[in-house]
Amino acid sequence: MKFKTMCTVACMALFGAGLAQAQTYPTKTITMIVPFAAGGPTDTVARLVAQSMGNTLKQQIIIENVGGAGGTIGAARAAKAAPDGYTLFLHHIGHSTAPSLYRKLSYNAMTDFEPVGLVTDVPMTLVARKDFPAKDFKELLAYVKANKDKVTYAHAGLGAASHLCGMLLQTAIGVDLTTVAYKGTGPAMNDLLGGQVDLMCDQTTNTTSQIKGGKIKAYGVTTKAPLAALPGVPTLSSAGLPNFEVAVWHGLYAPKGTPKAVVDTLSNALRAALKDPVVKQRFADLGTEPVADERARPDALRSHLKTEIDRWSPIIKKAGAYAD
Repeated sequence: MKFKTMCTVACMALFGAGLAQAQTYPTKTITMIVPFAAGGPTDTVARLVAQSMGNTLKQQIIIENVGGAGGTIGAARAAKAAPDGYTLFLHHIGHSTAPSLYRKLSYNAMTDFEPVGLVTDVPMTLVARKDFPAKDFKELLAYVKANKDKVTYAHAGLGAASHLCGMLLQTAIGVDLTTVAYKGTGPAMNDLLGGQVDLMCDQTTNTTSQIKGGKIKAYGVTTKAPLAALPGVPTLSSAGLPNFEVAVWHGLYAPKGTPKAVVDTLSNALRAALKDPVVKQRFADLGTEPVADERARPDALRSHLKTEIDRWSPIIKKAGAYAD
């Protein structure tokens, strides 16, 4: 009986402390870890959302870029951070593929984080250096098959969205290309712009302005329907790859153990950011849009993450793409 009483008192004390924290949170600057290089597509999404969330929370949210190993270095740092609401983690679809791609992870993607909510589903584009000889996807396919040993495909590293899209593309066309891995999409795009590599499949947040500026050549988008932000660019499905569809979803997390009241405060701020006209317009300019309100919640992200882990596991195993 005495133990039960002591436990009840302790539990009530912890609850009270958590409630008090939620009522005052946040009282200082918040750090949002992005597991990729600055200037890349996920970094762009994070900075747009962080600025608006910071306005709602009345505290600055700064971005810390912790790149390397397909996002797993940043994820490990976030997983080990204090669960006090002052460290957040924004990652894309790669958070769901890491458990299959990496044989040894120092964290569990499902259980070492508190989901805050989904952010956006970003379409991808198949692009090439601006002087690549093929004028459309049909010619691209013929050229690649005839010159597969010479064509280079750039991606942002194992587990990056550009790597996953490329893996699906090569499976769909039945050709193994020479792949060139970079430490982030920014460096990969720089070499594509410079003509050092031939092809890349990347998020519209990173390619739209380059396509519109005529600096790279677009062959298709990975959505079911054409994108308003890229008029004249067909879907890959209609151009010759039936049912080829890839969307790069982004989610916001906190370390495991972050008080529910704090997670709810963060989720509310996220949902407000996704309704912010400035954020919505910037997303539209980049060829994407915020998720619906009901998806920007903890339970929705938790469910989606589990579904995506189950979806990608057999694809990755079949491709035999692993890292130690």
